[in-house]
Parts: sequence; C-alpha cells; structure tokens
Amino acid sequence: MFNLKVMSEAWPQLLAAIPVTLQLTGSALLLGLVLALIIALMRLSSHAVLRLPSLVFVDIFRSTPLLVQFFLIYYGSGQFRPELQEYGLWTFFREPWFCAVFTLMLNTAAYTSEIIRGGIQSVGYGQIEAGRACGMSTFLLFRRIILPQAARQALPAYGNEIILMVKSSSLASTITILEITGVAKKIISATFEPMSVFLIAGIIYLTINFIVVIAVQTLEIRLSPQLHRNRRSLYSRLRSFFGSPVQPPERP
Repeated sequence: MFNLKVMSEAWPQLLAAIPVTLQLTGSALLLGLVLALIIALMRLSSHAVLRLPSLVFVDIFRSTPLLVQFFLIYYGSGQFRPELQEYGLWTFFREPWFCAVFTLMLNTAAYTSEIIRGGIQSVGYGQIEAGRACGMSTFLLFRRIILPQAARQALPAYGNEIILMVKSSSLASTITILEITGVAKKIISATFEPMSVFLIAGIIYLTINFIVVIAVQTLEIRLSPQLHRNRRSLYSRLRSFFGSPVQPPERP
C-alpha cells in the first residue's frame, strides 16, 4: 500500500514546498486582516451606502466555493485582458501567484470581517459610554477599550480561520502553484503512488496546523489575564489537541 522508497524520496521535495505554502497563506492572512477590519467597520456603520456593499461582498465570498473563486479570478480575468491592460492590471492578473494571494485574501477577508464584527459587538455598551464620559475620542475609545476586548473575543475563531486558510492554500495547486499539494501532485504523476505521497503531505499539514493551535492558545493566555493563573503545560496542550482518553469509573 505504501512505497517506502517513494516516501523517502518525496519527503525532501515536499518539505522544500513548505515556505511556498507559508508565504502564500501568510500574505493572504495579513492582507485579508486589513481588508476585514475595513469591511467590519463598514458592516457596523449606520449608513446604508457603506453597510450594503460590505454585506454583498461578505455574502458573495461566503456563499461560493473557494475553488470557483480561484477559477473565476485566474482564468476569468483573461476575458477582460484589454480592459486590464488599459489600467495596467494585466501584469498582476496573469501571474498565478498574485491571483492565488488575491483570491485567498478576498475569501479570508469575508470570514474574518464577521469574526471581527462579532468581537466588536461583544464589548459592553456600558464600557463604551464610560469611555465617552471620560472624554475619549472615537479613535482613542476604539484603540483603548473596543479593540483589545474584541481581539480577545475573536482570537479563538480567528485561529480556526488560520487553520482553514492553511488547508485552503492547497487549492492554489489548481492554478499551477507548486505549494505542498502542487508538488505532491507532480510527484504522483511521476510515481503513480498517491497514497504514499499524500500521506506525507497530510502529515506536513497536520504539523503546521498543530503549531498554529499551540501558538493561538499561547497568545490567548497572554491576552487574557484571567487565564494566566491557569497556564497549562505542553503535555496538557497535547492532550487537549488529540483528546484525552476517557477514564473508567472507579469502583466504590
């Protein structure tokens, strides 16, 4: 079932593709976070001219498959080549890498904006009123009161979004990006050993996401003072990640 020779030869090639996956995911998450913050503030606006476009954007990118978004942006942009060339954008859209980052950025921005919006709305209205009573400006109120609490509330959900983006980056292989999955498909086409190669790719994705889980949990403890007293050891984090076994009840 598993070809050890193929697996030993595939390891170095798949490990070499990790930086591509991390760069792709990191770029999309960073740009998407900035865009998501803008969209979240537009969603919370009382002006329909700001609220409605952001609502349409979120609904479109949350309601359509990411694979379809990849195909529409990368292959569909060629249908508008004259217009894109006129505005100097064709250089951007003809490159698979930029299209992949752009697609992932738009997708994660739609989901992250809802996470941020929920975090902002979780801040008690009384705290906002207290800040205004102290003479805080809107910017200072947002920076000192709203944003810190919203970040703590949104962090667990955003950690899940990071994990989803790491896995979603594998779809970039459909537009010729040689990240982990793209390299795996290339090796499979030469060896015809899908089980062996995809097993290694799965282990790599699992390892990356495990590190993400530990990092998010650690950051969550640092941002939440009440959790400092309940710091867990690395062993307990491992148990929480894999699930602790059920202990049999003690006999009376």
